[in-house]
Amino acid sequence: MRGVRRGARGEASRKADRELDRFAMANEVFHLTRARSEPCHRTRGAASARRRRPFSTFGLVSARESGRTGGAGFSPADRAYVGSRHIPTKGPWGVDEVDSEAYVSQFSADGSLLVAGFRGSRIRVYNADRGWRIHKDISCRSLQWTVSDIALSPDQQFLAYASLSPIVHIVNVKSSGKESHANVNEIHEGLDFTGDEHDDEDFGIFSVKFSKDGKEVVIGNNERSIYVYDLAANKVSVRIRAHTADVNAVTFADESDNVLYSGSDDSLCKVWDTRCLAGEKSAGILTGHLDGVTFIDSRGDGRYFISNCKDQRIKLWDIRKMSSVVRVRPVRIVDWDYRWMPFPSEAHHFKHPDDQSLATYRGHSVLQTLIRCYFSPMHSTGQRYIYTGSSDKSVHIYDVVSGKTVERLSWHSSVIRDCTWHPCYPTLITSSWDGYVARWEASGDDDGPSMLVADEQRASPYFQPYGDPFMM
Repeated sequence: MRGVRRGARGEASRKADRELDRFAMANEVFHLTRARSEPCHRTRGAASARRRRPFSTFGLVSARESGRTGGAGFSPADRAYVGSRHIPTKGPWGVDEVDSEAYVSQFSADGSLLVAGFRGSRIRVYNADRGWRIHKDISCRSLQWTVSDIALSPDQQFLAYASLSPIVHIVNVKSSGKESHANVNEIHEGLDFTGDEHDDEDFGIFSVKFSKDGKEVVIGNNERSIYVYDLAANKVSVRIRAHTADVNAVTFADESDNVLYSGSDDSLCKVWDTRCLAGEKSAGILTGHLDGVTFIDSRGDGRYFISNCKDQRIKLWDIRKMSSVVRVRPVRIVDWDYRWMPFPSEAHHFKHPDDQSLATYRGHSVLQTLIRCYFSPMHSTGQRYIYTGSSDKSVHIYDVVSGKTVERLSWHSSVIRDCTWHPCYPTLITSSWDGYVARWEASGDDDGPSMLVADEQRASPYFQPYGDPFMM
């Protein structure tokens, strides 16, 4: 019995370690998230001084309309609290169905447009304000395998699309024609990121972003590098050998364009000062992941960001904890390839000896392709949630503060590589390898004609038994 108790105690200890790893949260980000997504003190006092239960939307509106808030309207935190209680879990309804895998999807900043990219040479832009009608049907140019990433310019006029090739193309999504065939009826301007230095067949782009002022395009590639393209000068202005493996993700920290984050297959997240990139020296390094980083999303405040990883974890970071060098190397997950192998069960218990992250979120699956994760919108939820696609055919939504899974959206019959939450409304779009672009809402008509049902499910339209061979 003593041995049994010791074994049970050991298992309890391991479980406690896992719980601590998952739910530990720095006080500052804990209080910041709650302050942005829960009723403000004035509204709390007006609604009920003794209330312990969650505030209802009716109670908040009643307090406002009866004048108990002193004549003030909802604060941004009040609005986010109401919005965060209406998670888009109903559905899905069909937005589109094509004969190839959906790889990427993205709402415009104002939510009026939805862009989706598919394997092959197709991108579609939908008008979210007009019943999801196709606003622009784009036939792409010079693609290798798939559309790997898309980015809308800050003014929402231009769309940049990339693939596993050295050229990023720019197309005008506000032009009058619905059909856009590259260099047939519309010009898709090409930005060449290689010059004469590389063999085009060996160069692939995994991530593309416009700067916030729209003057530059930044990419991460399989050359272990970050490139910056100056649109006015029409040339690459900076080349940085940023990592020791593929750079799968780049993004700007905030509206200033002064700070850039990157994530790589070398398991590292790095922070860059865009004002001094020429020396190829990062501003700092963040360690904690055990395998390749697949995506990064910034909170937009120049301080916090999240990363998704092949170690099956999302991590939350504070760049103030970064170091100048890698102090300790992690335990590597050997003899494993995420493209066609299940994640080793013993690796779920591995920990980085110098984990600098603030919190870890687990439950989703990152297999076969570079799956993406995001903060939920500031306007409607106060960024209370983290949501991610998953190779288990679901979207997982985590509470930032508790780390718990609050919802799991399941209908698709293949990998959900990307998903996007409307910036203002409780609408979430999923793009899956089953060829469907689907819409989830907080409420809706279950009998609507576009409601997707079980007999419409299908596997990937392109039979691919070994995952995504090019998305390393």
